[in-house]
Order: sequence, then structure tokens, then C-alpha cells
Amino acid sequence: MQCGMKRIQDARLYGIVDLGYVTPEKVEHITARLCSGGVDVLQLRAKKLAAGEIERLARLMLLITREHGVPLVINDHLEVAAAVGSEGVHVGQDDDAVAKARTVVGSACFVGKSTHSLAQALAAQKEGADYIGFGPLYATGTKPDYVPIGLQDIAEVHRLVTLPIFCIGGVNAARFDEITAAGAKRVVVVSAFLLAADVSGEVRSLKQRLM
Repeated sequence: MQCGMKRIQDARLYGIVDLGYVTPEKVEHITARLCSGGVDVLQLRAKKLAAGEIERLARLMLLITREHGVPLVINDHLEVAAAVGSEGVHVGQDDDAVAKARTVVGSACFVGKSTHSLAQALAAQKEGADYIGFGPLYATGTKPDYVPIGLQDIAEVHRLVTLPIFCIGGVNAARFDEITAAGAKRVVVVSAFLLAADVSGEVRSLKQRLM
């Protein structure tokens, strides 16, 4: 990991370049805008692309993210993360276990896990994840099949789990105050950034409110 690279423990604002919202041709541009705006960590999520195309995009993103000291996380594809040497990898509840992920990506790569309840959050901590995503807080177009969990468990999950907890799912500027009032310290933002007229400005604006 190069000098100046942010640690996941210090990250507050997590962006995702989701290929459900961004065409492959725009990945570099969006990555640059998110990084210049000030995201602390960035994930590449491409549910429908072949592994070879995901690896190609990840390599393009790494040229930008490393320049900004922003860790790049690969969603789901352990082999891609290992091949490109990304700083992190993220697995879902139905994907590979944290231990298996570590055997593929190695000890230098941090491993995050999606959780949708207090029980899953505690299980991910016991499993040895480096951070968790907690949500979806609201109904979201990114994950239409997931029932939103609401805000009521945010304070409790922060009491019980010592890992970095990134609240995810429908996070945007309009809901931001109620999310932080419920106890969130870190958030993941997807469509609110990717669909913004001024991506960097939207990132900067939300990051100031997280301080």
C-alpha cells in the first residue's frame, strides 16, 4: 500500500461506482470526480459484467484512486481483487465467507461484508471482517429485493460492533440529518452521487456534513 493511502478505519464517506448507473465508458470520469470530491473509499460494483471486463475497469480506476490515496474495493470478485491488487474486497451475505476471501486476496487486502440485521453484523464481526455495510436503511433501486431495515438499529449496532460500520441504502442529502441523528458515523452513497449534476460538488457537500 502506497504512502498516503487512507485506512478503512479512518474512512467516513464510501462511494460506489455501480455499473447499474454508470456505463463502462464513463467509469474513469466518474472515478476522478468522486475522488476529487473527497470520497474516503471507493468500490467497483458490476453485477452483470464478465470478470475480464471488471478487471479492466478496476485497473483503470486504480490509476486514479491511488493518485488520491483512496482505497479501491472490488465487490464480490475475489479473483479480480487478487489479480489487480486492490486495497479491499467486499462480499455479500450470500457470497464467500471472510476466511475464504482472505485466502484468495491475501492479508494486505481488507475484507468488508454486507449485513442486513444486528445478528448478521455480530456474525460478520466474529467472522473477522474488517468493516461492515449495514442496511439497506431505505428502499433502494440498487437492491430492490432487499427489505429496508430502517434506522432503529443504528445506535445498537454501534454499541455492539467495534468494526467500522458503513450505513447504506438510499442515503442522500435529504435524509442525511435523520441518518446521522440515528447514530450513523459512516455512510455509503451510490445513486445520489452517480446521478448528481455536479458529482464532486455533491461529494464535497455531504462530506462537510459528516465532519
